[in-house]
Amino acid sequence: MTEQKNFLKLSAQKAADETHRLKIAKAISTYDAVVNNTKASQFKNWEEARTLAAQIKNYTLAHLPELLEQFEKNFTAAGGKVFWAETGEEAAEYVVALAQQQHVRKVVKSKSMTTEEIQLNERLERSSIEVWESDLGELIVQLANEKPYHIVTPAMHKTKEEIGVLFNEQLHAPLTTNAEELTMIARRHLREAYITSGMGITGANFLIADAGAVVVTENEGNARLTMSCPPVHVVVAGIEKIIPRLADLSLFLPLLATSGTGQEITCYNSIVCGPRREGECDGPREMHVILLDNGRAQLYQRKRFREILRCIRCGACLNACPVYRTVGGHSYRTTYQGPIGSVITPHYNGFEKFQHLAAASSLCGACSSVCPVHIDIHHLLLENRALAITQNAPPFFGKMAMRVFAWVMSRPQRLQLMRRLVRMVQPLAPQRLREPRMSKKSFRELWRANEYGA
Repeated sequence: MTEQKNFLKLSAQKAADETHRLKIAKAISTYDAVVNNTKASQFKNWEEARTLAAQIKNYTLAHLPELLEQFEKNFTAAGGKVFWAETGEEAAEYVVALAQQQHVRKVVKSKSMTTEEIQLNERLERSSIEVWESDLGELIVQLANEKPYHIVTPAMHKTKEEIGVLFNEQLHAPLTTNAEELTMIARRHLREAYITSGMGITGANFLIADAGAVVVTENEGNARLTMSCPPVHVVVAGIEKIIPRLADLSLFLPLLATSGTGQEITCYNSIVCGPRREGECDGPREMHVILLDNGRAQLYQRKRFREILRCIRCGACLNACPVYRTVGGHSYRTTYQGPIGSVITPHYNGFEKFQHLAAASSLCGACSSVCPVHIDIHHLLLENRALAITQNAPPFFGKMAMRVFAWVMSRPQRLQLMRRLVRMVQPLAPQRLREPRMSKKSFRELWRANEYGA
């Protein structure tokens, strides 16, 4: 079955599942209320803030090679190591090879969509390396043998009752539906993983060029433990995560928190400049940053698509999208779902295979209106549709049919003549072509009759 058929099948199932739709509606309606309140209280002018963020990101993209090299220079000067990965395979192979070199048998990970993108967990497990997700939502979907449902809230589709049963079955914990008790069950389980893992893997929300620093934002403290307890810390980050200056965080941290979760700022914001230094008592002895391309350079070369690399992965466009809110995250069968995923996935994972995602949009523009870095997402979906048509030229009959259609529609008289012909022929057509019946009067005729009182 093709990805398009899978999407249509799963979408139909989820759209018809009232319980599923109620779960998502409840989660997103709560999000909407909090985000709107925070925007009003935190930003004097939200539009000016997102315009400034877009300008900083545009500057970053205009100087991307230099800023990445500046980051590498400053980070390596602090004792870190940088690896440039052209593909997801190269990035994953580097991590596996490093783990084998360090005799690592267990890895703990914080939430990272970039590692999901390169299927790092699966690659490590194939090399007999145990992997544990430390983010609560990621741990839930890992135990359920599922993929993240949402790029910010991976277990949005799970109720407390479902999580309680899952923890009871997978972690042998007492059955409970109390949120605090469920959190403590996960905490007890993960404490051991932090202190027994030989490697901690994180993503990065931002890479700071002038400081050679990695920035990770979170709400649970799990990422700090992931990066500080194991002796080796590996960061997997897309090349678009770079921003020029440490001072830029004063805008981007509250912008990300507001759009992502409706907070003024996330609970834990870590700025890491390298491994443990001489005289320091904690932190990893080695720190590696993998700068991942994996299709990003291809988008960078396409001037019309370059702006999508401004994305800070806040997830706001998913929450605003009426299609995502109806069919949910798993229908997409992709790492990045919703409008942002529908733009980038065909370019990252094969255009022919995923071009159908461009049609998974009403083009209402809600995604573009909420984007905190002013990405014109719905018009980029139109660009993907245009590319799909260009790359998949219709057959001869299709071309001729469109030419006839254009000829008929270009003159009102031709359209009226065609209506009369269809009305005459329709009763003689096979049964399946007799419905819907052509109306006796066209809209044009009805309008004229009502306009002049005839």
